[in-house]
Amino acid sequence: MENVLAITFPEDANAYEGLTKLKELDGQDRVALAGAAVVVRNEDGGIVVKDQAGDIGYEGTAAGGILGLLIGVIGGPFGVLLGGATGLMIGSLFDLDDADDTESVLTEMSRSVRVSHTALLAQVTEQNPEVVDAAIAALDGRVVRRPLVEVEGEIAAAEEAQRAAKHEAREKLREQRRVERKDKVQAKIADLKSKVHPDRQPAGQAS
Repeated sequence: MENVLAITFPEDANAYEGLTKLKELDGQDRVALAGAAVVVRNEDGGIVVKDQAGDIGYEGTAAGGILGLLIGVIGGPFGVLLGGATGLMIGSLFDLDDADDTESVLTEMSRSVRVSHTALLAQVTEQNPEVVDAAIAALDGRVVRRPLVEVEGEIAAAEEAQRAAKHEAREKLREQRRVERKDKVQAKIADLKSKVHPDRQPAGQAS
């Protein structure tokens, strides 16, 4: 099964050891490691790649295919909304109407990458999840594991939602500019009228 892993450790240094363990497991053909990255979230919510294995992907971030896109999403404005930087609880952003669906896959992934703490993200093909779990448990790590197809689906939904949000924001800005222009035009006309007829008074008033 192809999975995406978000792994956290009580000690930041263990994230680098975790990356080494994944590479060793790949070398032993116990897992197939498509890509992995040790990452840390800045105070502004952005994510920085500290170390990696696999190809370089989206905007120079770590990769193995989907990881670069994942880092791009959870390290951007959506990551802040999902709680990565602020811990906000907003539930699902992806039309999950079931009351039991309180979190999305991206929410879990985003919250795993905490501010000023390293985390390990990886894309792996596993025959048995216990292989990675045992290696990470030896480092006191915690694994959040989600199927690749679910992560891909939510990334696609996030991209669509961001496009829709940008479109709505542009429309609101255009409307605001139209209102401002109308107000400015009316103010200019009133100013011109006062200059052309400075002594004219409204009808019905005494001169």
